Amino acid sequence: MGTQTPGRRPRGLGNRRLGAAQIVFFVVAAAGPLYAIAGGVSTTYAVTGSIGVPLSFAVLAPILALFAVGYAAMSRYITNAGAFYPYVANGIGKSSGTAIAFVTLIAYNAIQISIYGLFGWSVSNWLSTMFGATLPWWLPALVMAVIVGILGVLRVDINAKVLGVALCLEVAVIAVIDIVLYTHPADGHASFASLDPAHLFTAGVGAVFAFSVAVFTGFEGAATYGEECRDPSRTVGRATYVAIWLTAVLYFASSLAMSVAAGPDGVVPGSRANGPALLFGLSARHVGAIFSDTAYILFMTSQCAALLSFHNAVARYFFALGREGLLPEPLSRTARRTGAPIVGSLVQTVLALVVVAAFALAAGDPITQLFAWLGVTASTGVVIIMVAVSLAVIGFFRRRAGEETAWRRWIAPGLAALALAAILVLILVNFDLLLGAAGTTALRWALPGLLLAAGLAGFGRAEVLRFRRPEVYARIGGAVQDDEHRAVGEPAAGLRESR
Repeated sequence: MGTQTPGRRPRGLGNRRLGAAQIVFFVVAAAGPLYAIAGGVSTTYAVTGSIGVPLSFAVLAPILALFAVGYAAMSRYITNAGAFYPYVANGIGKSSGTAIAFVTLIAYNAIQISIYGLFGWSVSNWLSTMFGATLPWWLPALVMAVIVGILGVLRVDINAKVLGVALCLEVAVIAVIDIVLYTHPADGHASFASLDPAHLFTAGVGAVFAFSVAVFTGFEGAATYGEECRDPSRTVGRATYVAIWLTAVLYFASSLAMSVAAGPDGVVPGSRANGPALLFGLSARHVGAIFSDTAYILFMTSQCAALLSFHNAVARYFFALGREGLLPEPLSRTARRTGAPIVGSLVQTVLALVVVAAFALAAGDPITQLFAWLGVTASTGVVIIMVAVSLAVIGFFRRRAGEETAWRRWIAPGLAALALAAILVLILVNFDLLLGAAGTTALRWALPGLLLAAGLAGFGRAEVLRFRRPEVYARIGGAVQDDEHRAVGEPAAGLRESR
């Protein structure tokens, strides 16, 4: 497959094929409703031992909506496949933006690779249950990494169609399972004790929020497709709001349904004993094995959709950083036929293969280690990023005070920054609880330390460019567009497709 390089003029990501619905498919598929509920929620119950998980989603959703107010407002002025870091670069400073870019690479690679642990476990468990076959978890994980790498270089709108079909089926299955669980509570009567704040706001509340943020991760990825949207000034904001509220409703309702069906005293032990299979075991009692088996297959395809969506987002980050000179230039190369970021896609695939192989060789547990450890590392990074973006919105609109309302310019972003900073502190304080019994003191500091090291490396890289290549430094973050002067569907300056 041929490739194109930036060469003579800055390069974008192919034609503008995507509308709001397709972007929602990408970002909600990245959040992966069925895999997040069966895998992420059950893991949260199991690792934290808290039954207040449903309430955590009710608390987080309004905070994320506050974040989305400023995020969506700023998206009307910045269209860049790098999403977060151009926001910070234009709102706080270019070196800070580069720091966030490097943190984002670590966070998004971590969440994408973590899902391979869950996927490998899911396939291995399914084969064992259905056919009595014994297969090591890492084998399907490695095969899937190769498949995702191949799909990652295809046309992005084809990927959106695949994700859209999978997402609709997932939501339908979740709705049926939730209805069944609510109508068949443990001991014959429904208990909503998990909504009692006393069960959430305990010593380990930070651990619950860390896993819950990990489950939400993906909603904020709409901006990474800004260069491929037909109308980025409006599409990004709309897709973000829809993604937040759709996933929030699904996660809250489903995590509460699990608690109701298993009972407040049974949901944690059940999650620890059965893992992601708990949801399907509870539903199988009332809807039959055929439906439950079908739902489990969709659970696996949900993970495939999430893997592909996160892979696409990471590949576009590599592309954006390579194009602006923050990472090696070959990362900015795209496939000639599809316009996909082919080199970034290949690099992400290789990273996934290496990490999965390392956990396999170390005999690591795919759920409590690969999935949980990398997942909470990613969620920590995402909270850091969202705090920075909220502050960047305030800084950006200080110079554009008349272009947005006060609510969008500083009130909502300010409230979001404060709330997210509080959650970040809770996560860091409780990080040892996130690692479970297999965690060590060294690992407790190494995983968040990896995010810090990435930020410092990014900041240092930008400072070097400031003095050695000022023309490259000046381009960090791309151009800022005047919303009222840009034609609908027109690419941002410097991001037009090269010929």
